Amino acid sequence: FILLILACATLLPSLALGYDVLVLQSRRDPAYEEVLKGFRAGRDVSQRVVVLSDYAEVDVTRIVREEHPRLILAVGDAALKAARPVRQTPILAVMTVAINTSVESQPNLSGISMFSPPERYLATFKAMKARRVGIIHNPARSGWYLQQARQAAQQVGIELVVREVSASRETLTQFSTLAGKIDGLWMLPDSTAVTRETAEAWFRFSQEQSIPLVSFANAYLGLGAAAVVDIDRAELGRQAGVMATRILSGGESSNAVEFPRQQAIKVNNSVLNRLRIDNGPLEKISH
Repeated sequence: FILLILACATLLPSLALGYDVLVLQSRRDPAYEEVLKGFRAGRDVSQRVVVLSDYAEVDVTRIVREEHPRLILAVGDAALKAARPVRQTPILAVMTVAINTSVESQPNLSGISMFSPPERYLATFKAMKARRVGIIHNPARSGWYLQQARQAAQQVGIELVVREVSASRETLTQFSTLAGKIDGLWMLPDSTAVTRETAEAWFRFSQEQSIPLVSFANAYLGLGAAAVVDIDRAELGRQAGVMATRILSGGESSNAVEFPRQQAIKVNNSVLNRLRIDNGPLEKISH
């Protein structure tokens, strides 16, 4: 009887190896682990985790063909890039700035954006009494978001002063065109405009112009951001879990990208004090 089971497992590998979720994790990172903890909370699904940085090369197409996962959860930009050749199995992507520009060309792809709703940022600028807000971005990366941001800005009486770049080196030049023309600076998760090489220039410009910079990640508070709209990563994982459950239960992948449903507005009081910005209105919208 045992030999029969072993024989079946050998002849029918899909039955032996099939599982619910193939988790592709770009690298070992506490932020990614926090997302995965939220994803697994209260959810009983079988999983295999592959951390891409642990291997020289990972053939995701072969893994899917041989092991038959019902869903791929791609965590991070590298994970999404590795998963994209798969065209039949649903892919759910999180913690990647590439999801919004990728989903249109791939019907089996959906996910959660790294962009928070523009209304959250605009409420922050309004609380700071900023009326002309500068943005530097690459339309190919975040043009879709700017369309929504412009509409939301009009509704609250804020003018967006936008500069476009196609390469990161152009970002430094564009700062000079904004000098004296804005009273707030909005740093988007745009991987062209915001890089390791340009990040310092954002905060230097903010300090030189004595204007508040609002960013998208908690880490930037220590570098001089006046405030950040920070995504709750555990909640992002739970949100992804709800989407995964819908797909695994037989629902079709929506081929759409959701905004993170929970964010927190965090402030740098020393920067606010230096800019003489009242923290009171910000506290009212921070929850």
